[in-house]
Amino acid sequence: MSSIGYCLGIVAPYYNLALVIIVTILFLRLFSLSNKGVYIKPWKILFLAILVYIVEEIINIMETANLITVSSLLFPFLEMIIISLFIYMLLLQKEHTKK
Repeated sequence: MSSIGYCLGIVAPYYNLALVIIVTILFLRLFSLSNKGVYIKPWKILFLAILVYIVEEIINIMETANLITVSSLLFPFLEMIIISLFIYMLLLQKEHTKK
């Protein structure tokens, strides 16, 4: 059973990146549409959080392949950035709905 978990741990960053590429394409399509009074700033913040996630996954893949070594503090720092962007996005949306 542990070999299945080990294999999934190795493969997971790759299929995560494949799914994130699809999401990135959808975001780029969203941003290319004409914005007729749509409040899109929270979506841009969410896209920024996804870009940070992409950087995190690329670093994870490179570290798993022993191409680089990173500090043990890097991944929690990147996660903190992502969570902060999510919270900021929600607060922006809350302020917008109050108006």
